[in-house]
Amino acid sequence: MNIVCIAWGSLLWKPGPLKLASGWHPGGPRLPLEFVRVSDDSPEVALVLCEGARPQATYWAYVGTHDLDAARAMLGAREKITPARPDWIGSIPGREGAREDARIAAWLRSMRIDAAVWTALPPKSQGRPGRVPTAGEVVAILDGLPPEERAQAERYVRCTPAHIDTAYRRHIEAALGWRASREAHVTRIR
Repeated sequence: MNIVCIAWGSLLWKPGPLKLASGWHPGGPRLPLEFVRVSDDSPEVALVLCEGARPQATYWAYVGTHDLDAARAMLGAREKITPARPDWIGSIPGREGAREDARIAAWLRSMRIDAAVWTALPPKSQGRPGRVPTAGEVVAILDGLPPEERAQAERYVRCTPAHIDTAYRRHIEAALGWRASREAHVTRIR
């Protein structure tokens, strides 16, 4: 079974324990993405799936395994997702508790690829999964970070590919001046 990982954020420049069998390719499925996940253990406001957001281009790469459960486990380890939250790792074919996505299923059929995994973390703010922060809240959170954490959060925004042009990204750019670095994402995609 050939399996790909669909990505749009930090997986592109730091895949970590996720073993890839290819480099990242543009042309993944268009998905609704936004900077709406305020993490408990990281200063970054992550780019995640957010229904109602404008669809954005994604990337894909072959995963270094032919076993879907192993691919899900690798992605879960990379994203620090416990096995108790199988719904936070999307996959096609689906697994018990896993999220499926018709847009990704259609893309897989068009590409003649057997399976896919992706990060399916929900939006989160004020410690509540599913709560979508406003753009103003995101800017205030980022602007209020201590210098070292602010630098890490800024790197995340700047390294996210420039063509992922979301409404919240525009607010972040206008308020904080954090524009995408074209070289940063191109040189880090393998």
